[in-house]
Amino acid sequence: MLAIFVQTLPFFLVIGLGFAAGRTGFFNEEATAWLTKFVFYFALSAMLFKFAANLTLSEVLDWQFIKAYLVGTAAIYLLATLVAFLRRVSIEEAAVEAQCAVIGNVGFLGVPMLTLLMGEAAIGPVMLVLAVDLIVFGSLIVILITGARDGRMNVRILATVGMGLLKNPMIVSIVLGLSWSALNMPIPGVMNDFLSLLGGAATPGALFAIGASLAGKSAERPFVAGWLSICKLVLHPAAVAISALLLFPVAPYAAAVMIAAAALPVAGNVYILAQHYRVAPQRVSASILMSTVAAVVTVSLVIGWVAQLF
Repeated sequence: MLAIFVQTLPFFLVIGLGFAAGRTGFFNEEATAWLTKFVFYFALSAMLFKFAANLTLSEVLDWQFIKAYLVGTAAIYLLATLVAFLRRVSIEEAAVEAQCAVIGNVGFLGVPMLTLLMGEAAIGPVMLVLAVDLIVFGSLIVILITGARDGRMNVRILATVGMGLLKNPMIVSIVLGLSWSALNMPIPGVMNDFLSLLGGAATPGALFAIGASLAGKSAERPFVAGWLSICKLVLHPAAVAISALLLFPVAPYAAAVMIAAAALPVAGNVYILAQHYRVAPQRVSASILMSTVAAVVTVSLVIGWVAQLF
């Protein structure tokens, strides 16, 4: 377990460096926003496209995997929603809290870290987790908040969800990469070098951006944020483990990657949604901060445990 902690520590040290740069003002909010945009639209997209282009759809698409992840994630989503309703919060707030409980930083932290720690074979399962998070739960929060405000479902909500997916560079990169692979064409040398160079910036850029963005976050309402952090770091990977190992016959390696991905801290894009819809942004901010700090230990523990599965 100590060896795994040592392996994961450099990732969190880069996050810590970004946090220090943001906290001291050396890297201000505008600089963080531009770095995040570069990683999101260019570096991470190049990395995902290159990975996907070297896979086939049959290698990636595993319905047992999807069902296991959906069931485990839905269980915690419903639990967080129930607890929110028992506290008599609105549907919009409950939707945001449930999102914090199950949506991890798979794009910025999971893709680079898990592929390096668990091998490049992890990219297929990681991309499936990312796709389910974005397509299913990313759509669900928009539907719940918009539907609650309008008082009914309508075509406009579905159109908004559809356009959001079409504009998401991570989804687009994966689809384009798999489409390239389906054509059975090798990636030209110059293009491969270009993707490797640009994609190589994804790992340090994403980790630094995570840290710098945390510098502006505060730990208000620590009780709720602590509960949501426990959901994300402990209950979510536990539920996914039960689902993948006991309820559905998922291959050991794929199950290990799925569980490790479920153990990641709350994703930054949940804060973006909360801020966009003006629903509990400070609560989300605190959840991201607390879960990321605690993840230094919990993620190492989970990866150390799942490493014994394969």
